[in-house]
Amino acid sequence: MEGKAPGQGSIAGNGAQRNTSSLIQYAQSHFDAAHFEGLMAVYGRPLEGRAVALPHDRGRQVIDFVRCSYLGLDNHPKIVAGAVEALNKYGTVHWSCARTRLNFSILGDLEAALSKLFAARVITYTTVLAANMSALPLVASGHLTGGVKPVMVFDRFAHATLAFHKGTIAAETRVETIRHNDLDALEKLCSANKSVAFVCDGVYLMGGSADIERLRRLQDRYGLFLYIDDAHGISIFGNHGEGFARSQIDGALGERTIIAASLGKGFGASGGFLMLGTARQEELFRRFAVAHAFSASLNVAAIGAALASQQLHRTKELAELQATLRSRTALFDSLVATKQLGTPLPIRTVETGDELAAIGAARALLDRGFYTSAIFFPTVARGRAGLRLCPTAGHSEDDVLALGRAIKEVLAEISGSRLR
Repeated sequence: MEGKAPGQGSIAGNGAQRNTSSLIQYAQSHFDAAHFEGLMAVYGRPLEGRAVALPHDRGRQVIDFVRCSYLGLDNHPKIVAGAVEALNKYGTVHWSCARTRLNFSILGDLEAALSKLFAARVITYTTVLAANMSALPLVASGHLTGGVKPVMVFDRFAHATLAFHKGTIAAETRVETIRHNDLDALEKLCSANKSVAFVCDGVYLMGGSADIERLRRLQDRYGLFLYIDDAHGISIFGNHGEGFARSQIDGALGERTIIAASLGKGFGASGGFLMLGTARQEELFRRFAVAHAFSASLNVAAIGAALASQQLHRTKELAELQATLRSRTALFDSLVATKQLGTPLPIRTVETGDELAAIGAARALLDRGFYTSAIFFPTVARGRAGLRLCPTAGHSEDDVLALGRAIKEVLAEISGSRLR
């Protein structure tokens, strides 16, 4: 994965850039250390707000800053009630049947409601991974780009659920990877090739975002096809929670933009979905997308929860939760300096550099009652390890204040130990 300089290289058809063996060899010891410190594969029981009980640790309660439920909707009473109501009404959890054959009628209701909410043609999937796995080969096939197979260009920081499919896509067409947000390099590829599709995140996992405005200009000038995974932007942006990318696109998506997003995270339910722009795209996806033709739908509880959430997205409560999220993020920024300082995106990373220092910091925070993510390669580049934190609308001001104080203490301890 890191065999070439960042953003360099192309794939002609065999996905040869992947080196899983090397990845495991380098990262194994860090995963071992994180597991040993009780930071990974943690099992807990949700409590009120962002509190979690840890049964393996005598039921000790910690405040979770790991979950990406940015609006705190994953335990919202209305969404939980929607899941229970759907289960009671349908009397089953799951149908083991490909979606090309038989579907729950409530799923049709959900997709119709989401299509209206987001002004697009929406198809749901069990996960965003399944949505991306379904979409990217179809984009690469050329059926969405006038019969011309596009050069598939990936942002270097594109999420793992996008980048993982490079090898499969390379069996269809040429694949390129560019430096993060290097739109000059993207424009050069657009000017040199008849058809180009760009694959990126709307909001990136470790903070930062795509330049939607400039990407749209490239689209207008060159016919660039955009595939944007906005899993981390949905619900927290837009009057109806349409997301970071969709909220910046006036009118219809058209035939050259597809947005993938999550029904979990900000949305507070479970699953993933695609926003499509044309009837032809919807027809192709419902017939030929792998996770549609050869797998089953969301389970009934997830559908009921998502229906309840989309209804909440039509109320003033959404704007109130978005405002609370901005307030909690600003409060965190006043306490801890990060590279994401002042940005409206609710993801913050505190870099330690050394992997073991990151693991030690996360363990020290856990001892103080805060569960955070120690991040290291392959989640981030080698030597860029640290902590990833998600302030949410579900956290109280006291939660954030206490975390800020704890981080300062832990970082001071790390700095002192290095000096010694």
